[in-house]
Amino acid sequence: MPRAKKEPVAEMFESVSDGLKQLYRSKIRPVEENYRFGEFYSPLLTDSDFDAKPMVLLLGQYSVGKTSFIKYLLGRDFPGAHIGPEPTTDRFIAVMHGNEDKTTPGNALAVSANMPFRGLEMFGNGFLNKFQGAQLDSPLLHHVTLIDTPGVLSGEKQRIGRSYSFTDVCGWFASRADVILLLFDAHKLDISDEFKDAIEALKGHDDKIRVVLNKADAVDAQKLLRIYGALMWSLGKVVKTPECVRVYIGSFWDHPLKGSEWSRQLFEAEMRDLLTDLKNVPRNAAVRKVNELVKRVRLAKAHAYIVGHLKKEMPSMFGKDKAQAKLLANLEDHFLKVHRAHQLPVGDFPDVTKFKQVMEAHDLSKFPKLDMKQIEAMEQVLAREIPRLMAQFPQEGTQPGSAVGQALTHVSEHVAAHPPPPQQLSYQPAEPPPSQLIYAAQPSPYVAAPAAAPTAPAWAISPADKTKYDEVFATMQPQGGLASGLAVRPILERSGLPVDVLRQVWNFSDIDRDGNLDRDEFAVAMHLTRECAAGRPLPPSLPIDMYPPSKRHLFSG
Repeated sequence: MPRAKKEPVAEMFESVSDGLKQLYRSKIRPVEENYRFGEFYSPLLTDSDFDAKPMVLLLGQYSVGKTSFIKYLLGRDFPGAHIGPEPTTDRFIAVMHGNEDKTTPGNALAVSANMPFRGLEMFGNGFLNKFQGAQLDSPLLHHVTLIDTPGVLSGEKQRIGRSYSFTDVCGWFASRADVILLLFDAHKLDISDEFKDAIEALKGHDDKIRVVLNKADAVDAQKLLRIYGALMWSLGKVVKTPECVRVYIGSFWDHPLKGSEWSRQLFEAEMRDLLTDLKNVPRNAAVRKVNELVKRVRLAKAHAYIVGHLKKEMPSMFGKDKAQAKLLANLEDHFLKVHRAHQLPVGDFPDVTKFKQVMEAHDLSKFPKLDMKQIEAMEQVLAREIPRLMAQFPQEGTQPGSAVGQALTHVSEHVAAHPPPPQQLSYQPAEPPPSQLIYAAQPSPYVAAPAAAPTAPAWAISPADKTKYDEVFATMQPQGGLASGLAVRPILERSGLPVDVLRQVWNFSDIDRDGNLDRDEFAVAMHLTRECAAGRPLPPSLPIDMYPPSKRHLFSG
């Protein structure tokens, strides 16, 4: 009987995301399904949750500049954007990459298998009708997704009108976001009740929170100091952590900065720091995914122990309803018993009130008994499998020329792209000198440039694939940025392709003929191998769009 042929693509591309998906499917999801984890906390994860691009969530009261901030980062408007002094954004908008400008309704996004929004179905049509995706072609969106949120009004005005829980939705996005930006207007520092509830819903994600004091150039230096102190005092009552949150001060829109020379230098430095922080988001995405999965595994493990303990306390025949009611009435005592019996950290336990509310709608007798084999498998994930995956992470700073870094460097250049003229009081930008219109190393998409010769074709390898190939390249521990044939050969052979084909792949990929592959050449090798594994033939010669931008000068035609 012939052996089943391995799927070459799955075998060949081993990355951190692939490893997390395999661990979750085989060892974590079975426990979550057995003990109905998704009904108590958050929905079960899908592959799209692991494959999703890093996410930046923007929260703030109305007219603090959230939509303008996104426009500032992108260098252009996005579909569905509305800007004004009144509350303009009345829905959650996921700003994503797409080849053309379009909007997608929330219901369509929630059922799309390749989008990380399936879990939002739990909030129903009331929310999905106020959720949409905005797709456009922007360098930054190749690497991150931005979430614009409705502005929060004071009092009961919006809370009464909402047909969904704003706080619960914010919590859902916060658990999946890599960075959470809380935006404040220098003229409006009050924190409404609903905004306070939304911030408190971010508990457990304090390391992701960054605070932006926007429109700071509209006040003088003395008032700015007082405003900063008032903001820190207000945040101290809501963000209940011993550490101070990081606050960035600036004016994030496409107009020149106002104020004195001293204040402009301060704002520019602060804005550069924030953009540098955002630049590191894609590089830290893999670490964030591991961190979130570890927190989820710890919670799932505690949940299984709690349910197993309560199940064990239930009678086998009569009086089940009364017994369950008694158990839930003394739930804190039973949490304490589980904590002592299994030495579980207190921080891994769920909220008692929320657990009780959900469990009241379930029949404890229908849950399975505690399966120690499944628990031990989860403990192995924490003790061995996760550390093994962590060893695959590229070291910080090893990808200075990557596509991610280049795309986000363009965003950083936007801070210096509109220097204000000295002593200019008007909000109209001065004409910049010609030397500031062109960047020799890399033309910026956010500033005007003189007409140039036709650009070379885009690289055939997408930024998402390049990031994945870079993860594999880092596992080979390249010396001096180069991987030898001996190191590359086992990875290419996982495809199951004939040796003659792999030899031709190597010849095409070793573009500079030095007998080794650098990061870009390795990406070419992986791309060609995947194409062949999918049944597409190799080209007679390597076309120009397959040459990495760093090697285009070697193309002979």
